[in-house]
Amino acid sequence: MLTDQLRETCVNTIRFLAADAVERAESGHPGAPMGMADMAFVLWQQFLKFDPTDPKWPNRDRFVLSAGHASMLIYALLHIYGFELGKEDLRQFRQWNSLTPGHPEYGLTPGVECTTGPLGSGFSNAAGMALGARMMAARFNTEEEVLIDSKIYVLCSDGDMQEGISSEAASWAGHLGLGNLIVLYDSNEITIAGNSRLAMSENVGQRFDAYGWHVQHCDGHDHKELTACLTESLEVKRQPSLIVAKTRIGRGAPKKEGTASSHGAPLGAEELEAAKKNMNWPAEPDFHVPDQARKIFTNRSRELRRVHGDWNEMVSRWKEQNPEKAVLWDSHWSKKLPEHLFPALLREVEGQKDATRNLSGKVIQKIAELVPSFIGGSADLEPSNKTLINSSSSIVPASVDTNTSPDPSFAGRNIHFGIREHAMGGIINGLCLFGSWRPYCGTFAVFSDYMRPSLRLAAISKIPSIFVFTHDSYGVGEDGPTHQPVEQLWALRLIPDLEVWRPADALETATAWYFCLENAGDPSHPSALFLTRQSTLPLEREPEFDPLSIALGAYTVSGANVKDPDLVIVSTGSECGAVQEARKLIIEMGISVRHVSMPCVERFKKLKEEDQWRLLPPSSMTVVVEAGITDPWLQFADDVIGLDRFGVSAPAKVLEHEFGFTAEKLKDELVLFLQENGVLSVDAG
Repeated sequence: MLTDQLRETCVNTIRFLAADAVERAESGHPGAPMGMADMAFVLWQQFLKFDPTDPKWPNRDRFVLSAGHASMLIYALLHIYGFELGKEDLRQFRQWNSLTPGHPEYGLTPGVECTTGPLGSGFSNAAGMALGARMMAARFNTEEEVLIDSKIYVLCSDGDMQEGISSEAASWAGHLGLGNLIVLYDSNEITIAGNSRLAMSENVGQRFDAYGWHVQHCDGHDHKELTACLTESLEVKRQPSLIVAKTRIGRGAPKKEGTASSHGAPLGAEELEAAKKNMNWPAEPDFHVPDQARKIFTNRSRELRRVHGDWNEMVSRWKEQNPEKAVLWDSHWSKKLPEHLFPALLREVEGQKDATRNLSGKVIQKIAELVPSFIGGSADLEPSNKTLINSSSSIVPASVDTNTSPDPSFAGRNIHFGIREHAMGGIINGLCLFGSWRPYCGTFAVFSDYMRPSLRLAAISKIPSIFVFTHDSYGVGEDGPTHQPVEQLWALRLIPDLEVWRPADALETATAWYFCLENAGDPSHPSALFLTRQSTLPLEREPEFDPLSIALGAYTVSGANVKDPDLVIVSTGSECGAVQEARKLIIEMGISVRHVSMPCVERFKKLKEEDQWRLLPPSSMTVVVEAGITDPWLQFADDVIGLDRFGVSAPAKVLEHEFGFTAEKLKDELVLFLQENGVLSVDAG
């Protein structure tokens, strides 16, 4: 039993490690870590299940610091509990190449579960992690053996609660009854601008009660109250829990406690010294960890290592007794794909003429058959996105009052996100971060705007989330400009480390899906697919064509035998079929033409310069055809036939004609280009 004095020593260790680091860096956020220190200590010392020697232990609890600006809180915790984060790393807070960046980054710092900073993102990630744990429990737990009972703990701020993504995720988590999701809300009523009541006055607890959460209130500095609330949360199995903890930002700082001045700037040497004196903490040395506190932290870590060891022994026994399930278990945690997956996907759609969304739907069925960890869903657009796994049931609200027994509610593979695109992206990232799932999600391409922050975070985190975007062009037709994407394709291509695929036909669709899945290697990165509503023509490729060449991002569809063609036409997606026919018309005029499909710009850009030139010879005129904005394509081309305007409500075939994407209209435009550039005489055509 810890005395009050020892508890205070431990909390102040966390508090002043954070304050010292911010002061040394001359930037950062000291107030939140100082105010959250009591909550963090109670959680990590009494409840959180982890092992510093194995940060990826499958059955660990996850700690998500959604208030990412309070990053020094988690760095202090990781240091004192024995993760690979030394005192020198704390001294390098916010410095070049340090393990302690300004906001936590997944994959950089051992023990950081997700990249946070944009407020609310961690909240939605945690909801995805909670679902991931429940789904694993449904597949592998029995009454006798509990392989997965992970809890997901979140520390969030007033700012998190103001963000829409948190509201979306909270509504969804409450609907499903994710009882393993426990959120500690640091209600200090301070934001950058001042008191949070400048912009927020609702009762957050009542809002979450309406979402179906179990809600408690406590003094965030009172360890007994915190302990009681966390204990009660663990007893609630069919509801996520919110603990509204009233705290004081900058706790201990005599002049800045409870004020916005402690939020986003160092306390200053004088105020920091006064805070230490106020809390009976030595002014020197900085980054002080008292021996008695170190012992308490070390003993807790040792205790949890024993828990981990017992779990390992239990899993080993279970594997021996259940060899078939053991294979399935290992396949979930492994990122290895079945060796025969690629040819199986090609066979599934070979030679079919259809919309790429429909072809994608068929590919999804085959992937689901061969990859047990493959799960996903849509933002209420499953029938349109073709993202439903037909052979599986849907995830539904919790049906049994337990967190450990198999629960049929979570045994399915289809996730219904509702019309919550931003949260959907964050939840998918959380499922990915849980470690055992290959998740995807879908919506219309134009609504990728709602999800862009989550796609960006997936790219920063280098996680293999898969985002399916259908209805990718003016082909949406009658729904008009609000639903016809124009700028979205390049908006996503501009995100570093995100691969965007726009396949032209069945072969490219199957190949794109395979390489989206393959992205789970090391390093990994997310992928996006842009798919058509309208039917596409199978491309007429060269006889010696190798489907693996699609993986290069661009390849020659026809005209590979022409060394230096007069014209190279580059196209993507649904425009490839029309370009294929336009090429035939231009060839009849005595012009040598090569047709190049570029389903993935990012992969093409990674090719060596000489390999790019082999496809797009510098001596040839190059024109790109794509139904979207044109300017970015000028890095590769002499001209672009695109769409630098919003769409119109009309049937797709009408729009195809009016916007100039029929074979005949493309031929005319290309001939005009060749005439203007002296490749073709003015009287030709």
